[in-house]
Amino acid sequence: MGRSGGVFMNRIDVIGIKCYAYHGCLAEETKIGQEYIVDVSLWLDFSEAANKDDLSKTIDYVEVNQIVEQQMAIPNKLIERVGERIVSELKHRFKQLNKCSVTIKKINPPINGNVDYVAICIEE
Repeated sequence: MGRSGGVFMNRIDVIGIKCYAYHGCLAEETKIGQEYIVDVSLWLDFSEAANKDDLSKTIDYVEVNQIVEQQMAIPNKLIERVGERIVSELKHRFKQLNKCSVTIKKINPPINGNVDYVAICIEE
């Protein structure tokens, strides 16, 4: 139970996971590849982990990083598809998740314009 009688809702953020990957609809994107940055936010109750100082009662961000890197290594045309796979794998692996958010930033996208990045964000 939380401080006000409800359930604790805590968040773990793993921000700025850098990956070089081969996603895109253009042939050169799948051959040359490019840089991506992934941010993950995970909502859960980790009060027991905090009270007992026990990693097994929370989510290990090393595993989060591994899941992102594994899924980013599988080429897709759309980063939307990659994001869905990451969310699905996080939910499958971490049953204690109440909610998660995954943002994938495609750095220097091949568009005619001065753009730092394009991004997708999935919250479930």
